[in-house]
Amino acid sequence: MSILLALALQVGPNPMGGGMPSDDIVRDRPPRPDAMQQPDEAEAEAPLNATSAWLAGCLAQLDEDPARAHAMAQIRRSETTGTDRVLANHCLGTAASALGLWDDAREAFTAARAETPEAEPRTRARFAALAGAAALGAGDAAGAEGLLTLAEADARDGKAALLEAIAATDRARALVALGRAEEALPALENATTLAPARPEGWLLKATLLRRLERLAEAQAAIETAATVAAADPEVALEAGVIAVLAGRDDAARKSWQSVLDLAPESPAADTARGYLAQLGDAGETAPAVEGPAS
Repeated sequence: MSILLALALQVGPNPMGGGMPSDDIVRDRPPRPDAMQQPDEAEAEAPLNATSAWLAGCLAQLDEDPARAHAMAQIRRSETTGTDRVLANHCLGTAASALGLWDDAREAFTAARAETPEAEPRTRARFAALAGAAALGAGDAAGAEGLLTLAEADARDGKAALLEAIAATDRARALVALGRAEEALPALENATTLAPARPEGWLLKATLLRRLERLAEAQAAIETAATVAAADPEVALEAGVIAVLAGRDDAARKSWQSVLDLAPESPAADTARGYLAQLGDAGETAPAVEGPAS
């Protein structure tokens, strides 16, 4: 694993939060360089090198003052080359994402990928995936689809299954936004095959199959999602939608009630209350429940 990738994946805020469903690429980070090299006590106590120290400082600013981190990264990018410039773009894109500046974030992450050596495909995959996510945040589904295709190819080259699954999941979102739902399904099939323990792929697959009126397959997918994420209110919400469309009103009520039990103050709970009100008590006739837009 390269030092560049280890530095780029240092713990920091999820740069995809706030503008789109979260995909925590940080979970794919490798051990830090000191852990990988098993240094002795003297080395472990040594200060960070200049590049590591700068990145740590920039990322540390994100929670407190993302605008300052954004400015720091812009200055650093204009004054450096090589690895230092790649990591400046990394922090710049992360800060821009935190500020909702999706076009800036996309530009920074795209530049970071372009300036990362081809011999480091996992690093390139991560930056391409982040650029694609930023494009989704900006509402550019076509641009996102192209970037996420690059991310998947880079991840395959780097044998990074989780990164490929994340990119495939977001590419499916882009394809749905482009009205190409049938093409999105193979992307989600790939995502769930590569990362079967990741519930988001199963949830999106179930939702897409439900929209395509393939309810038996949607039911199987949502059952798998519930197995890997039993306490996820979004999974329970979708399970209720699939159940009611299949004519299983009692199962729908149970699923939606579980949303209220799991997360009573969440947006999912507000939606579930509305669905329960529409469905009414057992034996009543109520308007049909429409699935959520997702």
